Amino acid sequence: MTDRIALRGLRAVGHHGVYAEEREKGQPFVVDVVLDVDTRPAAASDEVNDTVHYGELALRVVAVVEGEPVNLVETLAQRIADACLGDQRVDAVEVTVHKPEAPVGVEFTDVAVSIVRRRG
Repeated sequence: MTDRIALRGLRAVGHHGVYAEEREKGQPFVVDVVLDVDTRPAAASDEVNDTVHYGELALRVVAVVEGEPVNLVETLAQRIADACLGDQRVDAVEVTVHKPEAPVGVEFTDVAVSIVRRRG
């Protein structure tokens, strides 16, 4: 049995991309994370310390986006997944990184990379 905690639409400005302008100017990124966790300990105790604190998780995810620049959205997604899996209560995570202002050259609605990572 797996329970899930989701944070969707986390927004931050990052300097990621393969083009110099992306790195210099920065651009918005939107991140969704869905954690596979066992919420039964928290449900039984009714204590926030027994679950993944989504406020603290949101700050960690935003710090990754605002942190060291990378070329690829795939690399950024992996770093976010690693940050989520840093909490031992997280069994798996699905990360989607949206790059709404990607330099695609044509009109588009969304560019996103999604990954799933499991512990072990």
